[in-house]
Amino acid sequence: MKQSLLLVIIYLFSFSTFSQSEPNDLVYRRSSLYTLMISDENKEHQEVIQNSFTNYPIPEKFNSHTLEKRTIPKTINDSVSKKELYVLQQQAITDFLTTNDVAKFMVAKWFNRSKEGGFNMNLISERGHYNATDLDVKIARNSERGTALIADAGEELINNTFVVINNFKYTNKEEVAKKTNSILSAVSSVASQAGASDLSLAVDTAAEGVDILGKGYVIKTDSYLYQLVWNDEIASIFYNDYWTEDGNIDTTRVTAFNDSNIFKLQYIGMESAWADLQSTKYTTQSEEELITVATLKASDAVIAKLQRTYEVFRTKTPLLSGDPITAKIGLKEGLEKGDKYEVLEQIINKVGKTEYKQIGVIKVEKNLIWDNRFMATDENESELEYTTFKGSKNKYYQGMLIRQIN
Repeated sequence: MKQSLLLVIIYLFSFSTFSQSEPNDLVYRRSSLYTLMISDENKEHQEVIQNSFTNYPIPEKFNSHTLEKRTIPKTINDSVSKKELYVLQQQAITDFLTTNDVAKFMVAKWFNRSKEGGFNMNLISERGHYNATDLDVKIARNSERGTALIADAGEELINNTFVVINNFKYTNKEEVAKKTNSILSAVSSVASQAGASDLSLAVDTAAEGVDILGKGYVIKTDSYLYQLVWNDEIASIFYNDYWTEDGNIDTTRVTAFNDSNIFKLQYIGMESAWADLQSTKYTTQSEEELITVATLKASDAVIAKLQRTYEVFRTKTPLLSGDPITAKIGLKEGLEKGDKYEVLEQIINKVGKTEYKQIGVIKVEKNLIWDNRFMATDENESELEYTTFKGSKNKYYQGMLIRQIN
């Protein structure tokens, strides 16, 4: 017990901005995310969907690494088969990212590149909670600790930078219902068009009647996940050949960075998700408002699905408390009863590099999952403000990190 308490005290004092009361203020290193969407002027309600998407903030469990571009022009004909569409769309997205040097601009943002071409460590210091002086490149070149910190920042921050590109599709359930002969077949058709993985929605909606069925909106999104490639080779070239600072600009290095082609985005995979709204819940809202809500819910849902499918995209979350074991994640992050999370102890080794040690496993409690989805308070009366987990008592503490393992 004394040893565990000592570890917690060391952990708390290793960060100067740790907060005991606000979970969103707990200091930990978030992954970074940049989101875009495919824009098609011919799609119904495209302007509403696009405005909703571009104005929606990046989920708070990520650092926003958004660049100026938020849309990709559509170049693929939807008349091809679904399998062909996914392949062709992924190829078109990759071509766009490469042609527009998106990876290079993301690296430039990480190092606060100025108009003159100078770099600094301010953003990395801020997001990684490092001492800015220790991260100075000149020091890093001449000390074991500095080199370790630079490597740590690359592994913990730059390498955990992702891009998600969404391709939204709108479905008006009223139009679908008019073409069907029964309530169940109408809902099944909607679910199929929306890319639903099962027909649970059909059973729930069929009981309410066709009048309700015909009033609502479904937004589906096919989303493609990419990761910024950052390894020892790229880091070495960057620091040795491209690094220059304002006040002492080396124009040769500025030109070398401008002409470089070493920065890449690696395709990880894709997922589809959808959001459905019933008019009974939103009788006072306009069509535009309904479409906006569905768009944002679909955006959140696909991030959750991508994290469940691709381990590399899974984020760490700090515990809100250790008794009971709680955290500020919920249905928005795709939590389901029985989901397992590993509890990680964050350790800073002698040279200042971050290490994570698993100290246990916890499970999501069946009936204690927080509904933190967009506008959830308008749809249900749950008073939960966090999710509760099952696990060993007196073992975990506020601020320890958890990460999904199933």
